[in-house]
Amino acid sequence: MSIKIAEEIVKDNKMMRDVYAGTLVELANADKRVVVLDADLMNSMGMKAFHKAHPERTFNCGVQEANMIGTAAGLSATGKVPFAHTFGPFATRRCYDQVFISAAYAKLNVRIIGSDPGITAAYNGGTHMPFEDMGIMRGIPDITIIEPVDNAMLKDILQQVKDLYGIFYIRLMRKEPMRVYEEGSQFEIGKGVVLQEGKDVTLITSGVLTADTLKAAQMLKEQGISVKVVNIFTWKPIDRELIEKCAKETGAIVTVENHNIINGLGSAVAEVLAETTPAPLERVGCLDRFGEVGPQDYLQKAFKMTPQDIVDKAVTVLKRKN
Repeated sequence: MSIKIAEEIVKDNKMMRDVYAGTLVELANADKRVVVLDADLMNSMGMKAFHKAHPERTFNCGVQEANMIGTAAGLSATGKVPFAHTFGPFATRRCYDQVFISAAYAKLNVRIIGSDPGITAAYNGGTHMPFEDMGIMRGIPDITIIEPVDNAMLKDILQQVKDLYGIFYIRLMRKEPMRVYEEGSQFEIGKGVVLQEGKDVTLITSGVLTADTLKAAQMLKEQGISVKVVNIFTWKPIDRELIEKCAKETGAIVTVENHNIINGLGSAVAEVLAETTPAPLERVGCLDRFGEVGPQDYLQKAFKMTPQDIVDKAVTVLKRKN
């Protein structure tokens, strides 16, 4: 890995959907195997630019997500490299069997993109607010599951998975993310990133909540607590070695995720701790609830994912540790 952490954590001026579309145009310009599929969300995902550049490699499958996955699997079987997008709940809940059988069981080569996970679905509401998508996909053998933090990471991950073989699920928000990494950073899929060193407690986070986790770490520092912050962007295969190291070094862990705490990042980390390096664990995330309609800042408070919620869990886990 070759990573540079941004000196200032601020909102990017580019939407993730635009970086997604622009990167795929670049990849398709260089590799005629690259094709894209969508389920009637071409405009929502900014993919008109790809259609303009490569109309013969653009497939709008309509509101038929299961058929889209089957088509992607078929394109893969002919040697193409398909990227198939729809909203997160429809990329997972609605077409799980097609992903499992048509793509994964058949050992084909498909990249599935699920957008607007969790609280980032905002006004699209509960039906479009996947807090369970990563957990659903974790049950598929040999799948790689990734949640990019920002545009720099997204671009690098897309470039990498183009040339990797297998089934990938990548969840990302469509709008402007907080910039955590500098452009040009290179990541290793399956390996976490240590954003900050500390000795008292480890905060393990992912995706849209990474910037807020760093904010919480600063709040804890002001209380005299030394915090290690780790970005686990690959949920499967998870970086077991790094999790074990964190548990040994700090003896207490808090996971922070824009996902149901059941079968999510916290569960994945708990599995590693239970099997190798037992340590007290607290989890910040959706507490087994359905989604609801509202602006993202409201939802973050409603689902207890704010920096203060992270601080509170860190204080709790430190009491258990001591």
